Amino acid sequence: MPRPRKMRFVQTPPSVSTFVPEEPPPWGPGEVVLPVEGFEAIRLADFEGLDQGTAAIMMNVSRQTFGRILAEARKAVAEALVMGKVLRIQGGHFQFPPRHRRRRRRRGGYGRCF
Repeated sequence: MPRPRKMRFVQTPPSVSTFVPEEPPPWGPGEVVLPVEGFEAIRLADFEGLDQGTAAIMMNVSRQTFGRILAEARKAVAEALVMGKVLRIQGGHFQFPPRHRRRRRRRGGYGRCF
């Protein structure tokens, strides 16, 4: 039985989930699916300009895993652009990062006599 996959953190979901070519190719339309974590990897590495180590920490994965996610995402985008296919951003194994909550300060504690 394989080890369960670690959840990847995604800061915000994509605002647009489908990209369609203006003119369909003569051999018929095709479709490429880009997982949401692949979209996030492209956003962090190419759009934000972060190095892979920093981006991997933000996504809660190892640097090697981030590199693999990024390579697969770039391949999917390239295939959609070169072959004129529809690009759908959907699915994947991700969650939104937990929000930091304010903690109430406790007064007193062990060994204090007030």
